[in-house]
Amino acid sequence: MEALTIIGQLFNTTLVFSTALIFSALGGIFSERSGIVNIGIEGLMVSGAFASAVGSYYAEQADLGALSPWIGLLTAAVFALLFSLIHAVATITFKADQVISGVVINFLAAGVTVYLVKILFDGAGQTETLNEVFSKWAIPGLSKIPLLGYGLFTAYPTTFIALILVAVAWYVLFKTPFGLRLRSVGEHPSAADTVGIKVKRIRYIAVMISGALAGMGGATITLTTTSNFSHNTISGQGFIAMAAMIFGKWHPAGALGAAVFFGMAQALNNFLQLFDFSKHIPQEFLYMLPYVLTILVLAGAVGRAKAPSALGEPYDPGKR
Repeated sequence: MEALTIIGQLFNTTLVFSTALIFSALGGIFSERSGIVNIGIEGLMVSGAFASAVGSYYAEQADLGALSPWIGLLTAAVFALLFSLIHAVATITFKADQVISGVVINFLAAGVTVYLVKILFDGAGQTETLNEVFSKWAIPGLSKIPLLGYGLFTAYPTTFIALILVAVAWYVLFKTPFGLRLRSVGEHPSAADTVGIKVKRIRYIAVMISGALAGMGGATITLTTTSNFSHNTISGQGFIAMAAMIFGKWHPAGALGAAVFFGMAQALNNFLQLFDFSKHIPQEFLYMLPYVLTILVLAGAVGRAKAPSALGEPYDPGKR
């Protein structure tokens, strides 16, 4: 029974770590399916984590109680969406190098958020600890199933939202006219332009969706795990989300599977520390595990994952 309990806890912790990656990987898919490389997922997660902490904190100050984390989640989506416009304007309007622009977004987010935290919280290096954060929901009936009940059907509301959004993203991308247009501008923008599709408009929308989703991914970490924001809240999760996107071949279902895989790697880091043999392993090696797996998976995916044909190429209507 104890072994089953440990396995159930491992599944549950895997979902906790996977949620932020699912949100952010979906965001990356929307952007890159439209042809815009978004290395800035890390920075957008940082901006979302910051905004959620600040939004929730001020909601608490206004005595909004249990609504506070939901306000924080919404604040994160809006703030990161607006932040992503910097990347959109640079790459779509001014045709800047998309990789360099994404790297700038990462550095800018890291610097600006820490600076704003110091201004808003009297020079402190982190936000105030939140009293109201998300608690886990248990699905009636299903949560009582042995092993799988606690592991899969007792989770934070953000996890359920992320899983629903996987289905929504798949439907939007592959079953709607908007999704067809978005994919067409990522594969052959000049052909899309020829039939009347507004390439720049679609790409702007895709990058903003990417920002909102990545912001929600960052908010998930703040509102379920850390309860505050500091400079190391995200710690490379955006890059792991990008790896999940590539390993999942720019498909929502594939990204979900990859995110769960990387989430389990992070969960194993926690659970290995419960066993005696872990005392003989330097903790630094355990913390390295998710990132080492990310490198190995990406190395194995090279040549197998086919990116959108026009990914990374600025569109110039005059050169059709």
